[in-house]
Amino acid sequence: MNLAPIALFVYNRPAHARRTVESLLKNALAAQSELIIYSDAPKQLKNEDAVREVRAYLKTITGFQSISIVERDRNWGLANSIIDGVTSVINQYGRIIVLEDDLVTSPHFLAYMNEAIRHYESDEKVFSIGAYNFPEKTMSIPSDHHWDTYAAVRCCSWGWATWIDRWKLVDWSMSYYEAFMRDRDAQESFNRGGPDMTRLLKMQYEGRIDSWAIRFCYAHHANKMYCIYPTKTLVVNIGLDRSGVHCGADPRREHASFDEEWMPRSFSPGGHIDERIARCFYNAFVPPKPSLVSRVLRRLMG
Repeated sequence: MNLAPIALFVYNRPAHARRTVESLLKNALAAQSELIIYSDAPKQLKNEDAVREVRAYLKTITGFQSISIVERDRNWGLANSIIDGVTSVINQYGRIIVLEDDLVTSPHFLAYMNEAIRHYESDEKVFSIGAYNFPEKTMSIPSDHHWDTYAAVRCCSWGWATWIDRWKLVDWSMSYYEAFMRDRDAQESFNRGGPDMTRLLKMQYEGRIDSWAIRFCYAHHANKMYCIYPTKTLVVNIGLDRSGVHCGADPRREHASFDEEWMPRSFSPGGHIDERIARCFYNAFVPPKPSLVSRVLRRLMG
C-alpha cells in the first residue's frame, strides 16, 4: 500500500513522547510507514534537560519502515514548527498524517487514517481527516446515524491528516482578517464550529496566542469544506495533565479509556452535516456554567 507518512512533533515531555510512539507501534501498518519527527529546541534554560532526554529517546526508536529526525537548532514554537514541518513533508509526499507528542492512538489509527485519506482524497467537500472524538458524556452520537464518521465545520488538531492541495489553500498570513472582521455574516458562519472561533482568530491576529489550528480551521470555512471525524475516538490526549504549553486540564475532553478494537468501516458523505451532531459539537465548545458555589464565592469576593 502507498501509505501516508507520519509527522510527529515533540518538545520536552519524554514520558509522553514514549507513550505516543509505543501506541503507534501497536499499529499493524507502523512497519510499513515512514516516520518523520520534528524536535523543537528549548525555549528556556530550564527546558534543556527534558529536550535532551527526548532527543536521546528518539534515537532509540525502531519498528517503522524509516525514521527521520529533524532537531531544531532554535525554538520555533508549536505553530511555526508544525507549519514548516507539514509543508516540507506534504510537498514531498502529497499527503500527511500528523501527531503531537501527547496523543495515544488506537491500534487501528493508521489503518483508519490511510483508508480515510484514500476515500476522501477526491471529495471536494473534505479539507482534512480527524481521529479524535469527544467522550460520550460530552457529545452523544444519535443511534440512527448510519455511518462511523461525520463531517464538522471545525478542524481536528489531535491526530489529523490532509492533502497538499488543501494545505496550499491556508493563508497563514491572515490577509483576510480585516475584511472578515467587518462581515458579521461570515463570523456567524465561522462560529458554527464553536462560540470561540472568531475570538481565537482575533487572538491569533493580535499575537496573544500561537495557533496554527485556528488558521487551519479558517481555511475550512473559507473554502466551504469540512473535517471528517470518527464517531468514536481513536485518540486519547494524555497531555491534559497540565504538562503541556498549550493544553490544560479539561474533563469534557478526557477519555478514561477507549475502544481499541473499534475501527470506522462506513464513511459518511463528505458534504453531509448531521444537524443533531453539529449542535452537540458546537455545545462541546460552550464554556460550562459556573457552579452555584463558585458564583456565590465570586459575588462575596466582589
